[in-house]
Amino acid sequence: MDLDSYLARIGYAGDRTPTLDALRRVVLAHACAVPLENLDVLLGRGVSLSDADVERKLVHDRRGGYCFEQNSLLLRALSAMGFAATPLSARVRLKAPREFVPPRTHLFLRVDIEGIPWLADIGIGSLSPTATLRLDLFDLEQPTPHEPRRIVREERVPFPRYFHPARLGDDWADVNEFTLQEMPPIDRELGNWWTSTSPNSKFRQNLLVALARPDGTRLSVLNREFTHRRGADVLERLELADNDHVLAVLGERFGLWLPAGTQVPIPTGPTAALR
Repeated sequence: MDLDSYLARIGYAGDRTPTLDALRRVVLAHACAVPLENLDVLLGRGVSLSDADVERKLVHDRRGGYCFEQNSLLLRALSAMGFAATPLSARVRLKAPREFVPPRTHLFLRVDIEGIPWLADIGIGSLSPTATLRLDLFDLEQPTPHEPRRIVREERVPFPRYFHPARLGDDWADVNEFTLQEMPPIDRELGNWWTSTSPNSKFRQNLLVALARPDGTRLSVLNREFTHRRGADVLERLELADNDHVLAVLGERFGLWLPAGTQVPIPTGPTAALR
């Protein structure tokens, strides 16, 4: 792990000891520096989860990626800093009703500090929490630099189910659900294969780009629509007229500078609830 280059990529120059303050600062810095994006999926390049490929793409090539790339990189960085971090699996809900069962294709992290478990996740795009959340405090509102969050525990046989909602305006919306089960590398490979290749995957159906900003706002692209919002309030919305406009917005707003002439495929199928 080239920790120096990773910390320079996210603009973090603080303490590297495994403390809660350092964890919070690294998570916020990463969320505000490395965008979620699925360009390689749409361009037909595939998504490699090898340590070298993820580090090259997100750190040295200054690209973004989705949860398997983002949280795998964060896992390696936190481990290099001395944190006790564990990869866990989840189902992304993104406002879907609880009776609906989405695929278990999300990776996030549990980080234990002095006996307290914390959730760290910079891979849900426009709803990535920009602070760590206590996994052992249920139904209590937890502040972040962006939207407030909660952890909800639902008793269920044979094991409890947990939900992670975010408050958007006056409403709470489920972001994901999980059971605290670890997600080993082989399960990540399987989830990554489905996410990047299945025609039912939202990453095959949409152009998705998202980035948090230190001022508490968020930027996103959903197909041909660019949005700048604070919570549920839209501050700016643009319709992206053509490919050149898409490339300009990706570079100027997200720091994703693609080679001139790159043709970004924008699907015309179902749209995802990711804003």
